[in-house]
Amino acid sequence: MSFLDSPDMAYLLPIIIFLSRIVDVSLGTLRIIFVNRGMRYIAPVIGFFEVLIWLIVIGQIMQRISSPINYISYAAGFAAGNYIGILLESKLAVGLTMLRIITRTRAKELIVSLREMGYRVTHVPAEANSGKVQVIFLPTRRKEIPKLINIVQAYNPNALYTIEDMRSVSMWSIPGTQLNTNRRDRPYWRLYRFKRKGK
Repeated sequence: MSFLDSPDMAYLLPIIIFLSRIVDVSLGTLRIIFVNRGMRYIAPVIGFFEVLIWLIVIGQIMQRISSPINYISYAAGFAAGNYIGILLESKLAVGLTMLRIITRTRAKELIVSLREMGYRVTHVPAEANSGKVQVIFLPTRRKEIPKLINIVQAYNPNALYTIEDMRSVSMWSIPGTQLNTNRRDRPYWRLYRFKRKGK
């Protein structure tokens, strides 16, 4: 008799189902998010381990589900896996975003401050319900968004801003990169942190 068929397994099975589903679905959620961000190298790696867990663990366990508590554990693990996957992705903060700022209070000072910090800022005058405003476009890394929002609010706490994910951008638009880029400038390359040996 295998361990999965032993009497003790009846008590452990709901827990194993729940934890296995968390790992499996978390990886699946991360994979979908990375695919949407155009990270075509890391997404297949995550997909490999996602399917491997399904075949080795979930596939065996699903053959032994026979009580309502196991079904509940399966559903709960699926829900928790989605939540944890999104939470992990937000903690990783991988990818590029476009920060759009609409403000009329101290707009020129904000633009000068951002440029002094090395950001490539584009701004255009516009008309809002409250009068003339400046629309500021700022491409940046996702991990820098909290810092930038704090800077914007320091100049105008009532400024309107929106954040949009980008699949790709000319890397020279991001501080710390150059116009002639190579693979090291790409987001997925930084995630792996590989180092090429000199020739």
